[in-house]
Amino acid sequence: MNRYEGRRALVTGGGSGIGQATVLRMLAEGGGVVAADISEAGLEDTLAKAGADAGRLTTLVMDIGDETSVRAGVAAAVEALGGLDVLVNAAGILRSSHTHETTLDSFEQVVRINLTGTFLVIREAIPALLEGNGPAVVNFSSTSAMFAHPYMAAYAASKGGIQSMTHALAAEYARRGIRFTAVQPGSISSGMTDGTGASRQSMGPGLPEDADMSLFMKLAPALGQGFAGPETVAGVVAMLASEDGAFITGTEVRIDGGTHF
Repeated sequence: MNRYEGRRALVTGGGSGIGQATVLRMLAEGGGVVAADISEAGLEDTLAKAGADAGRLTTLVMDIGDETSVRAGVAAAVEALGGLDVLVNAAGILRSSHTHETTLDSFEQVVRINLTGTFLVIREAIPALLEGNGPAVVNFSSTSAMFAHPYMAAYAASKGGIQSMTHALAAEYARRGIRFTAVQPGSISSGMTDGTGASRQSMGPGLPEDADMSLFMKLAPALGQGFAGPETVAGVVAMLASEDGAFITGTEVRIDGGTHF
């Protein structure tokens, strides 16, 4: 299946977890991809895992929380690809704490990277997307945007903002040909959820030592298979940004194994 042959994609957070899995999936389907991440080591790992497809992969160090870095990074990605058809905003961070102990700096850091960072990348990419072939943007919301995930108020707020922004952008650009969708991963094993991510944009939740774990009992996948791998989400992202998703915009897809019925 070569749905991405001739398609040009920029994937943020491409150095680990779901972002990396998305890069590898789009490469496997014939696409040309720029993987962006703040972690050079993570990008080197993605390049190594690309194997025979590495010739269609360009890696780019970019901090989505920094406007100057985003402006230069997106321009470099568009130049490397010769245009842009697909944007996947997978980069983000997860922080956990008691809300009454959360500093303003910590709260604003999560919002700055997750929500503002997603906005910055989209803003810079839109001119190229308007000239692209079947342009599509896939943003990363989360099940936390709609369901209670304790100790993650800042993260939930940022992901809820991304979800709402996705709907607004879908309406604004529908008649100009750009589709905007969001995915809501939940119960997915990745660098963000298990703390193994190599970059500032993919770090584990670090729950408070006195966290009430009984509050998480309802967060187990109903399918009874435990947490799924990041490739589970990557497959859905690839569908949404391909011709198979041509009639899908202004909505989100929840990928959580039935954790939240």
